Amino acid sequence: MLVLFDIDGTLLQSQSAGVHAMGAALSELHGTAPDFSKVSIHGRLDTLIWRDLAAVHGYPTCDESHGRFRETYGSHLERRLAERNTVVRYPGAKELVDATLAHPGLTVGLLTGNYEFTGRLKVRHAGIDPDAFTVNAWAGDAPDRRGLVTVAMRRFAERTGGTIAGDRVVIIGDTPHDVDCAHHSGARCLAVATGHFTVDQLREAGADLVVPTLADTAGLVRWIAGSSVPGHPGT
Repeated sequence: MLVLFDIDGTLLQSQSAGVHAMGAALSELHGTAPDFSKVSIHGRLDTLIWRDLAAVHGYPTCDESHGRFRETYGSHLERRLAERNTVVRYPGAKELVDATLAHPGLTVGLLTGNYEFTGRLKVRHAGIDPDAFTVNAWAGDAPDRRGLVTVAMRRFAERTGGTIAGDRVVIIGDTPHDVDCAHHSGARCLAVATGHFTVDQLREAGADLVVPTLADTAGLVRWIAGSSVPGHPGT
């Protein structure tokens, strides 16, 4: 079974360090600060956030421009977190990662809207080893979040030598986008209301299980591995 964790809003929050670093990178590259109020951020790929900001402000959208942004954004975020680590790990996040890693038959990875460098940076600053995740799908690996699931499933097959069906995949995230990409591929979604969406909103989005936090390690591992978790909303 393949278990895929989202990063922002699910495992951790950076207290807007990523947004500030993006803004600083775009200001450096183009001389104008971007207006994030004009674009949707939560649950979306960094590639799409950058493209939307470029459309709003008239930044060039060629591959070269995107590459410069990605590199400059990574440098700003790395420097910002080195000066002051604002990344806060959510309750139960590391414990659930460790428990799924230790559970026989579970392969654990990341499915995230972050670029690889910045995603790994955030996870490391949250006190979680990014190398522990062995099957990952990052921003830039697919044009949208649905496509990232396909990428992760393909990488699982390449790593293990065997294919995996959608119903053997669990996606853990905090937004309706996570629910949508899971169900599009036939996967289950464990939604956690530690981000910008409430338990009710995530339940309305159709998540298979909705929890307020990831604190119930034992119960969530049982659900992930195929058993129900009595008493949890969304079961």
